Amino acid sequence: MGLITLTTDLGHRDFYQAALKGSIISQLPDVRLIDITHEIPSFDIQYAAFVLKNAYQYFPKNTVHLIGIDTVFQEEARYIAMNYNGHYFVGADNGIFSIILGEEKPSALIEIDIMQDLRYLHFPLADILTKAACHIANGGKLEKIGAPIDNPLEKATFQPIYTSDYIKGHVTYIDSFGNVISNISKDLFNQVQNGRKFELEFKRNETIDKMSWHYNEVSEGEKLCLFGISNFLEIAINKGNASQLLGLYQDETITVKFKD
Repeated sequence: MGLITLTTDLGHRDFYQAALKGSIISQLPDVRLIDITHEIPSFDIQYAAFVLKNAYQYFPKNTVHLIGIDTVFQEEARYIAMNYNGHYFVGADNGIFSIILGEEKPSALIEIDIMQDLRYLHFPLADILTKAACHIANGGKLEKIGAPIDNPLEKATFQPIYTSDYIKGHVTYIDSFGNVISNISKDLFNQVQNGRKFELEFKRNETIDKMSWHYNEVSEGEKLCLFGISNFLEIAINKGNASQLLGLYQDETITVKFKD
């Protein structure tokens, strides 16, 4: 019995999500379907990549992760599947695979070559991609559904700017609690900090100069920063919505300054 996860921007209002699941179950009745989320902002592949990168590792090896972001039909569209870190990923070649991979390489990468049913010309997700996902989840080999390719489409992402004395990053994700997650990784922070004191500066001249280990380390309503489950620098308010209360939203700039 195969395991397929779903990460899409289909939401819950329309019939699209139901059509997607129905297509999968019709092909593989015993499949286990797990929703990662269907609330990705429309066409936002960077947002989707962040969610998927932080979720997929908790699933068993050989799980198939079906990515339903920006999969609408285009004449030159390419749909791909890859094996990476013992997991399979299936989706449109729109840049999201390059974001997931970062500097790493997949174990296998193919362009899917499956005839599309003309009834689903505008919904390849429920035809081409579900066929590929079900084939893999049922133990099928990648080479049976496509030919190898060298690299997925590259998509540039914002990277932190840093010197020996500061790191300038930006907000990449706001979670449902209002916690503000940046693109400053724990590894980069530790590398530049080198044991020194720091001051985190952001909108409205707000600052934080102490790293917390957990949200309840400060009193309710107080702001804090920490490295959460994603291992990226996060700004939060204990029992509060940091994004709203501090006026921090996606793509806002934050700066960490280090002092000897």
